[in-house]
Amino acid sequence: MTTKSRGHGHRHGHGHGHGHGHGHSASSDRRYLGAALGLLLAFMAAEVVIGIMANSIALVSDAGHMLTDAASIVLALVAIALSGRPARGAYTFGWKRAEILSAAFNGLTFVLLVGFFTYEAIHRLIEPPTVAGPLILSTALAGVAFNAGATWLLSRANRGSLNVEGAFQHILNDLYSFVATAAAGAVVWVTHWHRADAVAALVVAALMAKSGWALLRDAGRILFEAAPAGLEPAELAAALAAHADVTEIQDLHVWTVTSGFPALSVHVTVRPDGDCHRVRRELADLVHERFHIEHSTFQVDHVPGRACRIAGPADGGGGLRTGTP
Repeated sequence: MTTKSRGHGHRHGHGHGHGHGHGHSASSDRRYLGAALGLLLAFMAAEVVIGIMANSIALVSDAGHMLTDAASIVLALVAIALSGRPARGAYTFGWKRAEILSAAFNGLTFVLLVGFFTYEAIHRLIEPPTVAGPLILSTALAGVAFNAGATWLLSRANRGSLNVEGAFQHILNDLYSFVATAAAGAVVWVTHWHRADAVAALVVAALMAKSGWALLRDAGRILFEAAPAGLEPAELAAALAAHADVTEIQDLHVWTVTSGFPALSVHVTVRPDGDCHRVRRELADLVHERFHIEHSTFQVDHVPGRACRIAGPADGGGGLRTGTP
């Protein structure tokens, strides 16, 4: 007998510690993302011009990073629209994985930018050009203010979504990079050590590498259908097998459909006089309360030689009975 514990839409987003369902909605996320995008685009255009005028790789790298920030927000907005589509036809989970693809793309952009900025910064360490320290400092300080505003906006969105978290990490890293660039501008202005500009770019690249790795790692776990982070399948199997009426656990699969949406399927064998329906309900409650999994599918059977069946009218009602095949 195969029974299903809960549909994935019943309570998805509540009670599983991923930030969903706590005042966040797709419409509010879109507003925060859109406002942050406007701030970034306005400042990025000015920074490109100033970076070229100041001959600063740190400012140009910041502008390039801001371009990826803007792209990550646009991608996040598209992913929110796609993931909100209902399940239909062949797409039985809808388009919920769109946000994970968006997060993976954000991680890849970090990797590409790290390569470019590292190469250019090393070249400038070897042959440092003359850079305009005061112009770098003033522009970077303005960038800190703009990015602080954008970071605040995105912090109010649902960061439990890996998609939104990817955009947030872009903005946060850009804020750090402006702080490093401002420090480099001050050093160049005071000491005339022009290599400080390249050093700041290397600091930015290191921060980007850290965030890019985290995004790719988390997106990869979901795309390769690994168990949710922090959940050990062996522990889950042991908890299910500890039920008094369960004799065996087989074919256990636990994965994440999208951020905050863990899922489970498992074949459970019950002792001959066990109540399949009751066992299924109790196991579903167990994985929900202890492991925060709401979308769970259980195939529940009796031990070999005994079969589950639903009693018909001739049996005197709708209770669960057992018998030989």
